[in-house]
Amino acid sequence: MTEINTAAETAAPHRYTAAMAADIEARWQDFWDAEGTYEAPNPTGDLAGDPAVAARPKKFIMDMFPYPSGAGLHVGHPLGYIATDVFARHARMTGHNVLHTLGFDAFGLPAEQYAVQTGTHPRVSTEANMENMKVQLRRLGLGHDKRRSFATIDPEYYKWTQWIFLQIFNSWYDDEAGKARPIAELVEQFADGTREVPGTTRAWSELNAAERADVLGGYRLAYASDAPVNWCPGLGTVLANEEVTADGRSERGNFPVFKSKLRQWNMRITAYADRLLDDLDALDWPEAIKLQQRNWIGRSEGARVDFQVGDAGAITVFTTRQDTLFGATYMVLAPEHDLVEKIVPAAWPEGTHDVWTGGHATPAEAVDAYRKQAASKSDVERQAEAKDKTGVFTGAYATNPVSGERVPVFIADYVLMGYGTGAIMAVPAHDSRDFAFARAFELPMRCVVEPSDGRGTDPSTWDDAFASYEAKLVNSANDEISLDGLGVTEAKARITTWLADRGIGEGTVNFRLRDWLFSRQRYWGEPFPIVYDEDGVAHSLPESMLPLELPEVDDYSPRTFDPDDADTRPETPLSRNEDWVNVTLDLGDGPKKYRRETNTMPNWAGSCWYELRYLDPHNSEKLVDPAVEQYWMGPREGMPTGGVDLYVGGAEHAVLHLLYARFWSKVLFDLGHVSSAEPFHKLYNQGMIQAFVYRDARGIAVPAAEVEERDGGFWYQGEKVSRVLGKMGKSLKNAVTPDEICAEYGADTLRLYEMAMGPLDVSRPWDTRAVVGQYRLLQRLWRNIVDESTGEVTVVDAEPDEDTLRALHKAIDGVAQDMAAMRFNTAIAKITELNNHLTKSGGAVSRTVAERLVLLVAPLAPHIAEELWRRLGHTESVVHQDFPVADPAYVVDETVTCVVQIKGKVKARLEVSPSITDADLEALALADPHVVSALDGAEIRKVIVRAPKLVNIVAG
Repeated sequence: MTEINTAAETAAPHRYTAAMAADIEARWQDFWDAEGTYEAPNPTGDLAGDPAVAARPKKFIMDMFPYPSGAGLHVGHPLGYIATDVFARHARMTGHNVLHTLGFDAFGLPAEQYAVQTGTHPRVSTEANMENMKVQLRRLGLGHDKRRSFATIDPEYYKWTQWIFLQIFNSWYDDEAGKARPIAELVEQFADGTREVPGTTRAWSELNAAERADVLGGYRLAYASDAPVNWCPGLGTVLANEEVTADGRSERGNFPVFKSKLRQWNMRITAYADRLLDDLDALDWPEAIKLQQRNWIGRSEGARVDFQVGDAGAITVFTTRQDTLFGATYMVLAPEHDLVEKIVPAAWPEGTHDVWTGGHATPAEAVDAYRKQAASKSDVERQAEAKDKTGVFTGAYATNPVSGERVPVFIADYVLMGYGTGAIMAVPAHDSRDFAFARAFELPMRCVVEPSDGRGTDPSTWDDAFASYEAKLVNSANDEISLDGLGVTEAKARITTWLADRGIGEGTVNFRLRDWLFSRQRYWGEPFPIVYDEDGVAHSLPESMLPLELPEVDDYSPRTFDPDDADTRPETPLSRNEDWVNVTLDLGDGPKKYRRETNTMPNWAGSCWYELRYLDPHNSEKLVDPAVEQYWMGPREGMPTGGVDLYVGGAEHAVLHLLYARFWSKVLFDLGHVSSAEPFHKLYNQGMIQAFVYRDARGIAVPAAEVEERDGGFWYQGEKVSRVLGKMGKSLKNAVTPDEICAEYGADTLRLYEMAMGPLDVSRPWDTRAVVGQYRLLQRLWRNIVDESTGEVTVVDAEPDEDTLRALHKAIDGVAQDMAAMRFNTAIAKITELNNHLTKSGGAVSRTVAERLVLLVAPLAPHIAEELWRRLGHTESVVHQDFPVADPAYVVDETVTCVVQIKGKVKARLEVSPSITDADLEALALADPHVVSALDGAEIRKVIVRAPKLVNIVAG
C-alpha cells in the first residue's frame, strides 16, 4: 500500500495528502495567531479595537468549560467545539463581530487525587494537562480569541470569584422588592426600628456582635449553618445531592455516603426559586432541559398546617391536599428533624403496639437506632417505592387540628428534610406510600375522598389507596366547618381560610429546591475570603485583600476515614497550615487575631460566572466594564433577559451548573453589576460520539483497534468477544485521539467527518473507516481547483453554464440555511453535491464558481479554504470574507415533476412550472395521452390537485 501511495504521489506531487494537509494546517494556524485573525474587539477597555468592527451586530458563542484531564482529548470531546467554531466562522462571514474563546475549569477533585497519589502539586499537573489540551485544540484549527482565555485556578480570576462570593454574602433577598439588596440596608432597618429584629424583643443596639451575626445569618444569601449534609468518610468531604448516586454512594470513588449534621456554607438559591422558574419562559433552551429545571425547583401550592405536640410545640407540615385533613390518622417526621429529640418521652406510652417499637426498650433507643439506619441511605433510595416500609414510633402524639384526635408521630426514611418541612400528615386512605406504611404498622385509615370506582368507603377492604382530584369529600366535618360534598378545589380553599382564621395554618407555596451546599473539605479549590474573630463571628475580607491565594501544604489529602464510619467528621488540608490559618488583620478597627475559613469552594464556583470574564479578561479594577457587558450580553429584541447568544454543551449539566450560574447571574443583576438577568440566552445540547466496546468472556474491555471482524463475529487474539455501543474512553480501550486522525487525514477531514456524522444533537457511533469519505471530498475539491501534477490553479475566467449556475446557487441557498440552523451534516451534503457536479462536468471550473465553493467550505474546513483562497489570488484571509448570497432566479427550479395518479397508481409524470395554477395543472393532466389511455372513457368523479407536484384522479 505504501509503494502504491508513493508512486501516486510521484505521479501527482501536488495531490492533497495527509502530509500536505499537515503542512497547510500548521502554516495557517501560525498565520492566524500572528495576525490576530480571531480577535474580537470590545467597544471599550484594553481589548477595544476597530470601532467599525465593534459596531457590527455582535455574536457571543460559548462552549461549556472543559476540564483539563490528564488523558487528553479523544475524538468525542471536540464535537461541540468544532460545531461552535463552524457556527462562529459563518457568523463572521455574515457580518458579525464574533466573540468565541475557550478557557479551563481547572479546580476539582481529579487533580487533587493525583496529587495525593504522587505528591505532585495540583497546579503542576493541571497546567501540564492544559498545555497538552491547548496543543490538541490548536491542531483542530479552532478560531478562538486567545487573548481572552484563562483558567479558574489563575489568582487574577478567582479573585473575582471570591469577590462575587462576598457580594452574595453581603446581600439579602427582599421579598417585598423581589430582589437582592446589600445587607447594610437591612442593618439600617434593624437599627432605626423600621424592621423588627426577629426572635427577640430587644432592640438592635442591645444585641452583641455574635447575636447580630446570628440574626443576619438568617437573611444572608451566603450563610453558614448546621444542616444535614451528605458526608462521605471515604473521600473526607461532604457532597452536594447531585454528586451522590441513586444507590447512596459518591459519584467519584463509589464510597458510601451518610446523612450527617455539619456546619457548612450554603447559598440561599431558594430565595430565587420563583424567578428561576418564571425566567425559563424567556430562554431559547431545549424543552427537556427546561422541564428538568422546573421539576428540580418543584413549585407546588398548598398549605402549612400546625399539629400541636403537648408542651413540646407544634409540628408544621406542608401539604398540597389540605382538603384531606380529616383523614390524617398519624404523622411522620424525617429522621433528621430537629423536633425529634424534643418530643421523645422517656418511656413508651401505655398501649403502644409492639410493631411500633422496633423491638427497643425505650423510644430513645428506637429512634437512635433507626436514625443510624436511615443515615446510610441516599435520598433517592429513601424515596424509592420499596416493598417494605420501615419506621419507628417516637412515643409522642400530636393533635389533628380539625378532628381533635390524638395521632401517633413516627419517624420514617421515606420523609426527607429536603422537601417541605421534613414532616407529613399521613392520610393513608388516599396516598399509596402512607397506605403501605399504615398496613405495615397496623395504623387506622379513614376515607375522606369518596371513591368513584365502586370500592366503597372502608379502606380496610382496599388493596391500595384511592387518590383523585375529581371526587367529592366525605367524612370531613366538625362543629365549625364541613367539607362534605365539596370538590377538591373548593374544599382546599375553604379549609385554608378556616385554618388561617384560627392561626393554625395558611396557604403557601413550597419548592423542592434546597439551598446549595457550598463547602468542600478539599485543598484544590477557591479559598473562602472569610475570617472568624475570637467569638466565632464571620467577617468578610476587604477587596484590597483579594485574591486570598491558596497556601502551600505538606499533605493535599483531606483526612479520610473508614468508608463505613458515619460518625467521623472532616479535617481539611488547609487546617494543617497554622501560619496561614491564624492571622492578625486590620479590618478597619485595628489589628486583631482571626482564624481563616479552612473549607474551599466547590468545583462549580468558577463556572458560575466565567462568561463575564471572557468579556473583559484583563480587568483588574472591576468584575467587568459595564459598557463591555452591555454590548456583549445586554438585553435586546428577542432576548429580554440578555445573555450569551449561543451556549453549547452536554445535557448532563441541566440542574447543576446551569441552575447555579443562573442564580449567580440574578444576584449580580439585582445588585447592579450586570445588565443581563440570565447568563445564557440560547442553549444547544450536542449529542455524544459513541464507540463500540469489545469485551472478552470475563467482561473485560479489550483494545478495540486490535479486534478483527470475521465470520459474522468479532475476535481478539483468537478469542471471540462481544460488542456493544457505549461511551468512548481510555478505560474502555476504545478511545481514538484527534491526533491519530489528524496525522492520517488532516484536521479538516476530522472536522468534516464529525460534522457530517449526523444531526448535531443526536448521539452517533464513531467509525474510523468512514473518515476517508470526507478526506476524498477534500481531495476532489483540491483537484477541481489545483493541478495535481504542476500545482497550478486551473480555474478559468469564463462564465459557468446554466446547469452549473443552478447547482451553485441552490448549494449557496441550502448551505446558508443549514449553517444558521446548525444542520452541518446537510450543509456538507449540499457542498458535496456541488463539488461532484463540477467533477462530473469535466473541464476547467469557472473562477466564479470556484471562489464561492471555497467560501462555502471555509467555516467547515478552514485550512484548505485559506490555502485555496490564497492560490486563487486573494491576499486577505478567507475568515472575514462575505459568505456567498444566492441569486433567487437560479434557486427556483425551471420545472418540477408532477405525479399524476389514478386510483392511487402513478400513470404519468409531467414536467411543469413551479408556479403553475391548480386549474392549468388539472387541464394538462387530463389531456396527457397516458392519462387518457388509462381512463379509457371512465367517469371522472373527482380531481384532487396539489400544484405543482400532484394530481390525483378518482374515476369509475
